Amino acid sequence: MEITDETVDHIAHLARLEFNGEEKENIKKDLSKIIGFVDQLNAVDTEGVEPLIFMTDSINVLREDVFEPSITQKEALKNAPNHDSDYFKIAKVLKK
Repeated sequence: MEITDETVDHIAHLARLEFNGEEKENIKKDLSKIIGFVDQLNAVDTEGVEPLIFMTDSINVLREDVFEPSITQKEALKNAPNHDSDYFKIAKVLKK
């Protein structure tokens, strides 16, 4: 596949990019190299090779969802710089 200025302009438009003359030439060279590499991959014989769906044969080992006690509300509020009996108090962030 030949990379033309129109192809680069179209890709640049889709990506919302702009290229000047020298940059456009560099992009054309880079795209040609990428397409050449993909063509090399297409030349590899994959007959009889199963598609790879998962990277390993491992199956997820999940643990039981067990409740474990954590800190109480009173303990959480103990070191808060500003709080009332039930909640943290913070400075007003939004202005109406």
